Amino acid sequence: METRVKRRKRKLKKGRVLMAFILLFILVTGGFAGSQYWMGLQASKGAQPFETDYTDSFNGQKTADGKTNILLIGVDSRGEEQSRSDTMMIAQWDGETDTIKLVSLMRDIYTEIPEYGGYKLNTAYYLGGPELLRQTVKENFDIDVEHYMLVDFKAFESVVDAMAPDGIEIDVEKDMSEKIGVSLTEGVHKLNGQELLGYARFRADSEGDFGRVRRQQQVIEAVKDHAVSISGVMKAPKMLGTAQPYIQTSMSSAKGAELLSRILLSGGGEIERKTIPLEGTYTTPTYEGAGSVLEIDWETNRQELKKFLGE
Repeated sequence: METRVKRRKRKLKKGRVLMAFILLFILVTGGFAGSQYWMGLQASKGAQPFETDYTDSFNGQKTADGKTNILLIGVDSRGEEQSRSDTMMIAQWDGETDTIKLVSLMRDIYTEIPEYGGYKLNTAYYLGGPELLRQTVKENFDIDVEHYMLVDFKAFESVVDAMAPDGIEIDVEKDMSEKIGVSLTEGVHKLNGQELLGYARFRADSEGDFGRVRRQQQVIEAVKDHAVSISGVMKAPKMLGTAQPYIQTSMSSAKGAELLSRILLSGGGEIERKTIPLEGTYTTPTYEGAGSVLEIDWETNRQELKKFLGE
């Protein structure tokens, strides 16, 4: 009888020690994450916020299948109240399967903007912010988006520098410097935030915007691969804190942070990607007032986009 009592006491003691260890681990990791996030916020104290808050005017629509579609809009505001969207993507997050799909929409697609007429797709944001861009996507592609996430390119630079102080390795396929603010030479290099953004934005070659979109996808993959490393995971809270002032979204702060974490820390899982228009489904006429545009086969691209997003 006495032996059984002693055994129970030993088991109880071990259980208490284990519980104490778990609680201590939670406190330590939580405190570390909190301090890193705070350090990120302090590092971006001088950030200039967006001039206009679009959250109240955005009328996002949920999809019928429960998936979440988010309009990702990248801008280089440089303190201006109005600017064209430099990058436009639809990100789809399927909470049941924990998968993410990214669709790049080419900025030069010639489209009908509600109440304005024919313009390049990136002009919709300039004319009416995320809501008008949402309406344009809905009317032309028949795709609903529930949320938007507006990202100043300064956020990208800050995130890269916070996550990878020594840079992220990229194979630069050619010398490039025109209209990107940096000079890059051919070869494998570790690029800082400004250099990596310049690489992703370069379009002064025969590939034009299509090459730029390809490089954007290459950069996203490289950043994600670094983020899932041990050092990247440890710096994730600081990375999110650094980026916060440069991001505006209709999602709650928690949901927005979770989405960014899923994209960057999605383990070895691949992010499915698509570029619209599809190869061979467009021409490149020139229109007065718009310049050279992409005139696309709407039916083919609309159906392919809906199929890709499972709608």
